[in-house]
Amino acid sequence: MNAPLRFVFGLHLHQPVGNFDHVMADHVRDVYRPIIERATAAGFFPLTLHVSGPLLEWLEHHEVSWLDMIGRLAVDGKLELLLAGFDEPILASLPKPDRLEQIGRMRDYLKRRFGVDATGLWLTERVWQPGLAEDLAEAGVEYALVDDRHFLVSGFRSDELHRPHLTESNGRRVGLLAIDERLRYLIPFRPPEETASYLRQLRSHGHGLAVLADDGEKFGGWPGTKDWVYGSGWLDTFLQTMERLIAAGEMKLTTGQEAFRQVPSGGLAYLGTTSYREMEKWSLPSAAQQDLTKLEEQLGPERLAASTAFVRGGHWHHFLVKYAEANRMHKTMLALSTLSRSRGDPPEARRAIGRAQCNDAYWHGVFGGLYLPHLRNAIWRQLAIAEHVLRQGESLACDERDLDYDGYPELWVHSSQFSALISPHRGGAVEVLTRFSDLTNLADVLTRRRESYHELPKQTHGDGGHDKSGGTQSIHDIEKASRLTELPPVDAEPRAILVDRLINTDVTATQYAKGNYKPLRSWAAEPMRATVNAAPDSITVVLQGDRIEKRLTFDAAGCLEVRYRWDGSGMPADALFAPELSLARSVALQVHPEADIWRSEITTVSRSEKGFEETIQGISITPRWPAQLGGCSLELGASASP
Repeated sequence: MNAPLRFVFGLHLHQPVGNFDHVMADHVRDVYRPIIERATAAGFFPLTLHVSGPLLEWLEHHEVSWLDMIGRLAVDGKLELLLAGFDEPILASLPKPDRLEQIGRMRDYLKRRFGVDATGLWLTERVWQPGLAEDLAEAGVEYALVDDRHFLVSGFRSDELHRPHLTESNGRRVGLLAIDERLRYLIPFRPPEETASYLRQLRSHGHGLAVLADDGEKFGGWPGTKDWVYGSGWLDTFLQTMERLIAAGEMKLTTGQEAFRQVPSGGLAYLGTTSYREMEKWSLPSAAQQDLTKLEEQLGPERLAASTAFVRGGHWHHFLVKYAEANRMHKTMLALSTLSRSRGDPPEARRAIGRAQCNDAYWHGVFGGLYLPHLRNAIWRQLAIAEHVLRQGESLACDERDLDYDGYPELWVHSSQFSALISPHRGGAVEVLTRFSDLTNLADVLTRRRESYHELPKQTHGDGGHDKSGGTQSIHDIEKASRLTELPPVDAEPRAILVDRLINTDVTATQYAKGNYKPLRSWAAEPMRATVNAAPDSITVVLQGDRIEKRLTFDAAGCLEVRYRWDGSGMPADALFAPELSLARSVALQVHPEADIWRSEITTVSRSEKGFEETIQGISITPRWPAQLGGCSLELGASASP
């Protein structure tokens, strides 16, 4: 074989909406600048690059010189810039108009800022569903990068994937390039010669194309990779090794666009609904994840490798089932997007909705930021900005609608100053309470859950650095090695504002905070009958449950008064009525009559690329009254300082 193997070397650079400035700056210093500068010095071109919109907007204010460098490389033909949804949404999670808008915004930015007409698309988190093809084609996308796994689960063989393919939906066609999973695990975690050997092997088997496209953060941003990629000289050695392949005529760097246009097509492909292997597993419920892990262990490495395409997890959308908090954000975003379009799409509202579509806070695995309060807060902040614009001049109103699509209606109370969501089906809990004055959803608190990685058997830790065969650990090696020594607390019921219970007087504050008790009675999952009474300056929602009445009165500013009445006769003398308020930050709280109030931090233990992390999700405030009183009230005023 005389022709060189075409090699697409693609990088995806992304930081989510709401991430800390110092994290952005660290990645520019440790990852984004050195990888591009060293590639430039070595003449390692052309590259294929995607930079997400949130990162681009941050760079415009903090690192313009890096953007200018990218622009010069693009103009000189040394860099292909990729499309995506500008704000890095999961495209499959958006309605068609929003998909087209997101891709169009990225296209316009790349044209305006760098003077390039981008046609290739980085598919965020490689979440694919068949109907995307039509919308991508309508958005002007020529080809999209997907995983080789997308093809394998549809029946293709690995040796069929080293060439472009085509797919269509409703007669609209788009190209597909398959990212090689083996290259993703070789680069940068194995010695460069192993990559060279694999590329030579592909060429010797008659293949004309190899595609790598992966997170740029693995080149210095993930744990251990900075020392490995730069300190140990991996990157310099890799660039030298690739240069030898190029000089010998064995390999040629190419962009994704050139590969799609110049390498002969592999024909038609219809891909099923899928993502990368780890994402499919993370999306499963905890028990199902453990079942899948057991199956993988029973198969063993060889049999699993032979059947990996058919040993599958779930799909990204199941995160919205697994985590009600993610679904609530997502469905609020959809509702506001629809409202915005019905009101002429005010630019400020439309832009905020776009930012609220950033994917990270909607899911959780080793990546994904659902467990990070600052990322969820950022989404709710953007939703508050949008709703504030859309409701300017509105008076108090209440809509009944199944906002979260679970089959049970919620009550959406709103004005020009606040927005609240009450679930009669879940004991009249307040699941959203956003005051536009501080752009904070006070109910944005994550429920403590039992995650699959909490209960996996203890295993021997790796050395945290280079392995014995000369490589370094990938992020998934670190994931498998990290184990807990004790189980963290979990919540028996979903967290919200005003989850009402009867508890025994012998329950201690420590037991309560850890969830290590059983209530005498809980209304958290009890459906209640709701009646809405509107007055000129307030709305009262009256909720009737078994032996309890709960009256929630909102004023136009979103301050909330709650009055409870119940049948105190026959209540045990040692019973306390204890409504729990799970809050994202402190608020002014008044109780009547006076009561002892428990306050504690709500802390979760989750796994990330850094290992296990303990995170404060919010605060729990629980006043307690003797149940024999038969009634009480509280007032939730303005937010205190964060």
